[in-house]
Amino acid sequence: MIRKIIDVKNPSLRQKSKKVHLIDKKILDLVRDMHETLIAQKDPEGVGLAAPQVSKNIRLFLISFEGEEKVIINPEIIKIVKEYKAQTKKGSKKNDILEGCLSLPHYYGPIKRPTNLTLRYMDISGQTKTEGFKGFLSHIIQHEIDHLNGVLFIDRILEQKAPLYKFTGDDWEEVQL
Repeated sequence: MIRKIIDVKNPSLRQKSKKVHLIDKKILDLVRDMHETLIAQKDPEGVGLAAPQVSKNIRLFLISFEGEEKVIINPEIIKIVKEYKAQTKKGSKKNDILEGCLSLPHYYGPIKRPTNLTLRYMDISGQTKTEGFKGFLSHIIQHEIDHLNGVLFIDRILEQKAPLYKFTGDDWEEVQL
């Protein structure tokens, strides 16, 4: 079932999510629904979806990028390389990374994030895993972990004093914050 993705104005996106203690039928159903919801997003297309975005404040998110699909439960960053890079949007005239969010569609900004991290998490079968992520996957994971901590990408835009752009069909328009 495709779930409604809540808007950034919804106060539940500002809450810190609770740990998942048991992978039961409710969690499995939520993951299935979140997967259907994520793949249904076409305008804009999504690469990650956190449980808080579908009104479930638990520490769980999905990523789907270039064939890499993962369910990540109770993530904990155990190592981070303090080399920062803003990801570049393909076809962008600017050499900036433009990060967006399904809870604030069509708005993007260049956010600098560490390029490498090591993550400890539980997978959908309940197994604890430790895995390294680089580049855009690292960027996606940090964005989704921010959601689990009640932080939105626009908070990072303000923190880094970066511009915010709205994509209006064919043009990028800078938005004043």
